[in-house]
Amino acid sequence: MSKQQSVKLTDYVGFDTIAAQIGKKIFKKGLNFNIMLVGESGSGKTTLVNTIFSKNFLESSGRKQAAEKSRKTTEILITTSVLTESNAKVRLTVIDTPGFGEQINNENCWVPLVKYIKDQHVAYLENEIKPERERVIPDTRVHVCLYFLNSGYRGLRQIDIEVLKRLCEVVNVVPVLSKADTLTVDEKMKVKEKVREAIELHRINIYPQPNPQDDQAEIELNNKVKKVMPFAVVGSNLTYEEDGEIIKGRKNPWGIINIENKDHCDFVLMRDFLLRTHLIDLVEVTSYKYYESFRTEQLQHIRDMRGAQPAQTTQQAQQTQQAQQVQPTQPTQQAQSANPFSIAIPAQQAKSPSFTKPSVQSSRKYISNALSK
Repeated sequence: MSKQQSVKLTDYVGFDTIAAQIGKKIFKKGLNFNIMLVGESGSGKTTLVNTIFSKNFLESSGRKQAAEKSRKTTEILITTSVLTESNAKVRLTVIDTPGFGEQINNENCWVPLVKYIKDQHVAYLENEIKPERERVIPDTRVHVCLYFLNSGYRGLRQIDIEVLKRLCEVVNVVPVLSKADTLTVDEKMKVKEKVREAIELHRINIYPQPNPQDDQAEIELNNKVKKVMPFAVVGSNLTYEEDGEIIKGRKNPWGIINIENKDHCDFVLMRDFLLRTHLIDLVEVTSYKYYESFRTEQLQHIRDMRGAQPAQTTQQAQQTQQAQQVQPTQPTQQAQSANPFSIAIPAQQAKSPSFTKPSVQSSRKYISNALSK
């Protein structure tokens, strides 16, 4: 039986440089940070992301004119940029979802979103089990989903409740109340309270969730964040001069909204939350919670399938071999089908969660074959 004791060293050894060593490695190779944006067209998704990173690297995919027709499907548009600040490098990938919620019947509108997220888990798992895998596996897993709520609805709609529940099963979800400058201070507080009540009532597990390993400071910080959510934000990269000071904001008939003034909106709180206090945690939670859950499920399913298959007799094996020699190999339906990792995904192809099966099933077959080698 082993014993663990706490020992305080009297002489300097040097392993207190661990944090610096880890930081140096991260600075050298950079960090992947993948954000999914979900919300109706015109909800300010693109503007907000450009404002957060103070760079107009993302072009709007929303409808520019009222005369334009709504998209028939929810599309997946991906933009990747390498951002550098001092010695830190972040490979930022933004996954936009134009067309979400624009159909007449929005039943199962969440399916393409969940499918994309699971497909990234599949890709990561397939890379992970390769006999000769890369030293650094490309990480396209979605680390956070910003879900934009329309401030005009004054709360959560039934579609919001359903989509949020589905997304929270596979990814970290952060609710955002867009275009908060259209609300008065009192209206904003009432809408936020209604949203929080609905989240609690319907048991929607938005990020951050309690973690037994959190220390007291982290617990207090997360509690403060939960009390502020949903973040009521205003996005703008326009600058104005006010009282001799240059500010970033949005100009309205009644004045200028200073987006960096915490009394005007929650933009600064949200930016600091995403980049300065919770970025690493979002990446880690994605790995140890959502990805590990998916990975365990897939491997267990493969084990169950193997255990359920009866052993093949020698005679059956010979008959199978003879049949294969006589008949030419025909391409399977799976080989003829479209790439399961395709980007544009028609929502109408699915009427139930079974829409996610093709990529997951192909992954299980791939993994099973790889583990058999």
